[in-house]
Amino acid sequence: MSLTIFLQAAGSANMLPYLLAMFAIMYFFMIRPQLKRQKNEKKFQSAITKGDKVITTSGIHGKIVEFNDKDNTCIIETNAGRIKFERSAISMEMSKKLKVNTEKK
Repeated sequence: MSLTIFLQAAGSANMLPYLLAMFAIMYFFMIRPQLKRQKNEKKFQSAITKGDKVITTSGIHGKIVEFNDKDNTCIIETNAGRIKFERSAISMEMSKKLKVNTEKK
């Protein structure tokens, strides 16, 4: 009976390097890029200024008119009027594409 327990423990000890390697691969291919993307998104949101043309995550195009640092919101002027949004609702990827397209024209 003790021999089978020893063999089972030795089998699970051989699995440890594979589990560690799998965790390392997951970290470098999944977790680390996501953390980097979040860091860049925060940097972008803190760098936007009044007058910047942006696109929200819901697809609304507009120009930043005003910031409110108390509740971390901004007011965006669209063709329909002014709308208050959270800063986190501004899409970095879409806004950068919009900026590149307007510079090309």
